[in-house]
Amino acid sequence: MYMKLKRLSDIVLSVAGLLVLSPLFLGLIIGIKLDSKGPVFFKQKRVGIHKSHFNIYKFRTMRIDTPKDTPTHLLDNPDKYITKMGKFLRKTSLDELPQILNILSGKMSIIGPRPALWNQYDLIAERDKYGANDIPPGLTGWAQINGRDELPIEVKAELDGEYVKKLGLFMDLKCFFGTFISVLKRDGVIEGKNNRPDTQESK
Repeated sequence: MYMKLKRLSDIVLSVAGLLVLSPLFLGLIIGIKLDSKGPVFFKQKRVGIHKSHFNIYKFRTMRIDTPKDTPTHLLDNPDKYITKMGKFLRKTSLDELPQILNILSGKMSIIGPRPALWNQYDLIAERDKYGANDIPPGLTGWAQINGRDELPIEVKAELDGEYVKKLGLFMDLKCFFGTFISVLKRDGVIEGKNNRPDTQESK
């Protein structure tokens, strides 16, 4: 029953978000086009519910010659590839806004485990232990407000499992409002593999 209510709230909030944020979307699109060559949007294959694959959408923050399917934290020198506009988008997490389209289409939810890259087999396997691959992935989630890039994969998967176990309105509200605090504080964001634990995953 709650999952139906959750889906309804995803639709209502994503439609409202698109309407309210449309001027911001337009401004960011112009900024990206003026800053560097390439498309406005970046798409990447991610893991959805029941380990199905879908394309996640973000505002492009990196140059078009960046190695594909490589998390930013695994690049030797990420600053070499991140554009000026991209640094601003990442710092403010505004690069994630196009995922509203993924939420509206039903591939994602507002709250849930962050979708893994298709080739992050270790994270996918760990999430299997907790049933975290059996619910829709989210724009933000319990692990994101409790460490984000700083977390080893085992801990991240365990937090995703805790979210699944406690799934409900109260847990979603904690994640929702906790996200605003994390973004303002820029908690747990690490760029480049020389600045990270060996087991981190991309945001």
